[in-house]
Amino acid sequence: MTRPVPELAPLTPGARRVLDAASELFYERGIHAVGVDTIAEAAGVTKKTLYDRFGSKEALVVAYLQHRDARWRGFVAERLALSAEPGVERILTIFDASESWAGDNSSKGCSAINARAEIGDGHDGHPVFPEVSRQKVWLLDLFEELCREAGIDDPREMARALMLLYEGAIVTVGMETFANPFPTARKVAKTLLGQAR
Repeated sequence: MTRPVPELAPLTPGARRVLDAASELFYERGIHAVGVDTIAEAAGVTKKTLYDRFGSKEALVVAYLQHRDARWRGFVAERLALSAEPGVERILTIFDASESWAGDNSSKGCSAINARAEIGDGHDGHPVFPEVSRQKVWLLDLFEELCREAGIDDPREMARALMLLYEGAIVTVGMETFANPFPTARKVAKTLLGQAR
């Protein structure tokens, strides 16, 4: 059974405006390119409100990533609920969901990958690295769970292969290497899954 979407702490109206503004700006322009002055102005709040609600820009970045991840997980859960029977098609639902999600939410690729690219090697204690790592491990674990439910031989190894296909597709979206990469990733994934049963 897939894990539920995590509950996030409720936000005050001011914090919601800050997070919404920051989320749009961080995704469209990049984390380092956007300062707290710009976020506060876009949200219609003071910098004091921003710091009162989030404490730091780094904490705001983590909140942006967490809320975006919660939306993505909810989207995936809805799609998986429509394909509740264990099997290859249920696993491939992740690729179908990603294709739909990318069209409306990820024109610049994955927010976690983009954030990770901006923060350095991840060994400086920056709070973004554990967050983006947690998100990717969640998806890897979900692939493994779905493979196990479907009776796939060596579900962990297959999950790793599927993760590589997924990550390649989402990076291709951001890099615009070619249009709509998820059907290609799905086709390869279906072949691999067919050979593993």
